[in-house]
Amino acid sequence: MHNIRPPAVAGMFYPADATELQAQVNDYLRHPSAEGMRPKALIVPHAGYVYSGPVAASAYARLRPLREQITRVILLGPAHRVAFRGLAASSATAFRTPLGDIPLDTAMLANLSVLPQVRTLDEAHALEHSLEVQLPFLQTLLNAFTLVPLVVGDASYADVAEVLEQAWGGPETLIIISSDLSHYHDYATAKHMDATTSRAIEALQPERIDFDHACGRTPVGGLLTVARAHGLQAEIVDLRNSGDTAGPRDQVVGYGAYVLH
Repeated sequence: MHNIRPPAVAGMFYPADATELQAQVNDYLRHPSAEGMRPKALIVPHAGYVYSGPVAASAYARLRPLREQITRVILLGPAHRVAFRGLAASSATAFRTPLGDIPLDTAMLANLSVLPQVRTLDEAHALEHSLEVQLPFLQTLLNAFTLVPLVVGDASYADVAEVLEQAWGGPETLIIISSDLSHYHDYATAKHMDATTSRAIEALQPERIDFDHACGRTPVGGLLTVARAHGLQAEIVDLRNSGDTAGPRDQVVGYGAYVLH
């Protein structure tokens, strides 16, 4: 029996019309360079496309040469709508966007659900945008792939790191962490805070990321913990905020794009 999680923020965070959405994603991906080493993981923002789409695209463009190689995507983002402990899996068999359906890797989700910090909680996914906004980029850049979507609630870096370690896989597996940076500071303050966060990410030092420096601090911290153990390097690809893209500068949200390879 098919259980499809429908899009919740199409028409709000990104276009609901498939043709318009595809044109917008293609336009964002047209500009950034796709050069660089093969990524194992990306950290990308999750605001409305008009605000953070170009920043996210700068990291996603690195996937172009890997269109055939990546067949599984582990996608983690912070909870915005539902409070819960641990990490929330979905009982769905597919996630839908205007560009089509993405099948879930139900076998991997079953393996991860053995861990005490992982449980099935569809309420956490129903209205959550942090995962959904990443999907059209993946649908555009990859061929056939399965998805392992996890919403991160009240959890530790170690909780997330254990999940990522179990799902790490080989070159067929890509990890995406969805996170914005600072929220609602003036432009100058946000620039300083986000630069500090970026230096911590590049140094693989999650302990230097303060609670209010990134809404996805916990999944980012879990990734950096595992990346350090695997000898990965983090590279900043883009760093801007809503004052640079489509908003005023008195209260901005920070957006960073990073590639770990």
